[in-house]
Amino acid sequence: MDRLARMRTRLSGAAVVGVGMLLLGAAAYVFLALAGHALDPQGFTAVSSVYFVVAIVGPGLFVAVEQAANREVSARQAAGHGIGPVVRSASQVAAGLAVVVAAALLLLSPVLVDRVFAGSWALLVAVVVSVVGAAAVYTLRGLYAGARRFGWYSATLGAEGLGRLLPCAALVLAGAAEPVLFGFAFVVGAGFAALVTVAGMRGHTGADLPSPPVDRRGLGREVGLLATASGLTLLVANLAPVVVASRLVTDAATAAAFASLFVLARTPLFLFGPVQALLIPGLSAAAAAGDRGSLRRQTGIALGLVGVVGGLGILAAWIGGSWAAQTFFDAPVPIAGGYAAALCAGTLGMMAAQILQAVLVALRASRTATLAWAVGTALYVPILFLPLPPVLAATIAQVVAPAVVVALMLVGVRSGARKLTAPALLAG
Repeated sequence: MDRLARMRTRLSGAAVVGVGMLLLGAAAYVFLALAGHALDPQGFTAVSSVYFVVAIVGPGLFVAVEQAANREVSARQAAGHGIGPVVRSASQVAAGLAVVVAAALLLLSPVLVDRVFAGSWALLVAVVVSVVGAAAVYTLRGLYAGARRFGWYSATLGAEGLGRLLPCAALVLAGAAEPVLFGFAFVVGAGFAALVTVAGMRGHTGADLPSPPVDRRGLGREVGLLATASGLTLLVANLAPVVVASRLVTDAATAAAFASLFVLARTPLFLFGPVQALLIPGLSAAAAAGDRGSLRRQTGIALGLVGVVGGLGILAAWIGGSWAAQTFFDAPVPIAGGYAAALCAGTLGMMAAQILQAVLVALRASRTATLAWAVGTALYVPILFLPLPPVLAATIAQVVAPAVVVALMLVGVRSGARKLTAPALLAG
């Protein structure tokens, strides 16, 4: 009965988070569509560049704060402790990361402004503003996910989507056609989400419970490791079409068709981010209790579901991947179904790696996750440039690198699980 109740709780949490994620994802696509119709090509290119840079800063870096805070809160609640020290330490670590990221953007400003933002320093300021918002909202998401308060977690997603979409729609209705206005309309979403959902923390830090201090330096090191892993994940997830295009300068049609097929194959990965937020609390509780059986069951169920969904996706891609690319993205030439199926297999590997990374976070083995992605990336990049047809080389790279990452993570999970012979101690 307890197991059935836990399953219902997880399914309801997944449904609630899914609603927020769909709203956030839809807002991004609608924003790009509205900006594309309102701006000239140069202005739209600059604004779309803001979109991509913000995506790297948020999901690419500050998700590390979310994961680390999620794990700490989950472990403390399982031990019956208050989470006040986690709130303070995670906020401080996020602020420190924001300073580092903002400084890096300023150092790169001559290149970014001249070549990416069409000479607009205001758009660079907009991206720096997005850093502050990302630091705040991803910290809140980690706290809410760790406490299994998925309604508030979903609210941060939905509020970020609305905070982007409504200002952009207002600009279109007002007939505005300034790239800077659209840039700021997009970046204020994260900050808006943090402001309207921070109230959910009031009275829920467990002030009346014992609250051991957090090892802030240890938390900062973990965030650094997870940020590195996330950055390498983004590299493996997005570099192939760029390399293929650079190697097929005289065959733009094939390069465009591969990019369309690649985007389709990667679609499940774009919607997979919150899955880690759902997994980490239960995994962290099992790890804190030294419950290897529960850890193994949760991991097996998650991997099994991904395997089933991924297997169906591979079959569908083999049969209709090329047709879908030509129908939905107007791909100029067809590409054999085997390539589509292989790219989906690579996506399946990356989803499995994200699940295993959540397990490693719960086991306090973030270093292993980062090492696995580093090794996978070290193999991935050279394979892209093998003296083979560019599309074939890129497809091989997309299959091999995630497979290596998964294999290394499995070794790390087994090693970490074997050490769970007694309740784990809290950091600090």
